[in-house]
This record gives sequence, structure tokens and C-alpha cells, in this order.
Amino acid sequence: MNNNGMMEKEEIFSKVLRAGRRTYFFDVRATKAEDYYLTITESKKFTNDDGSFHYKKHKIYIYKEDFEEFKEILAETTDYIIREKGNEVISERHQKDFKKDEYENEPRVTEDQLKSPESFTDIDFEDI
Repeated sequence: MNNNGMMEKEEIFSKVLRAGRRTYFFDVRATKAEDYYLTITESKKFTNDDGSFHYKKHKIYIYKEDFEEFKEILAETTDYIIREKGNEVISERHQKDFKKDEYENEPRVTEDQLKSPESFTDIDFEDI
């Protein structure tokens, strides 16, 4: 069961991408009418001060009527990133000579902004 007390639909087909602390789940599920849709879940592992850990999950739902446009926009945006910045990862975590102070004056999203109701909409698609 999920947090809303509703039964989570069983996956029909599933693929997993492990990427460091993040894991991405690509799950095919069925609507009540037995049509298929895709859920993509990002699960990120966090370690507590006491050594225990917990996961934060974010999920999106993509329906067949949106597949073609979704694929096109995903390809277009990922191609743009690779074309503009290449395949090399540029970050504090992945680059030994990264200069953090160069980016300290850039605006950052705060934890409070992420938790505000305006920044997140919880949608339950179980009634489809």
C-alpha cells in the first residue's frame, strides 16, 4: 500500500537505472480500463547523522497520448545539453579541481522553497 492507503498498482514491465545515490525506476502499469501508462520514479538515498538512512522519492506519470511529444522534447533537451556542455560531468562532487567560490553568488533554491505548496503538486492518479 502507498501513503494514501490505496493499493499500488502492480508493475507489468520494469527497468531500473542505478546512478550513484539516485535510482530511477521506469514502470509500466495498467489503468482500470487495462490501458498502459509509464511511471518514472527517482529514489534518492540520504544518510542520517546516526548512520541510518532514508529515501526520498519523486514520481511522474506519462500517458500514451503524451509519449511521442515527451520523447521528442526529452531528446531535444538532452541533445542540447550534450551539444552545449559535452558529456563530461562538471560538478563539485565529480571534479577534483572544481572551484566552489566561482558559483557562490548564484541564486539557490532553499529547502523552504522546495517545501512550499507552490513548488509541489501532489496528484493521485489511482482513480484512472
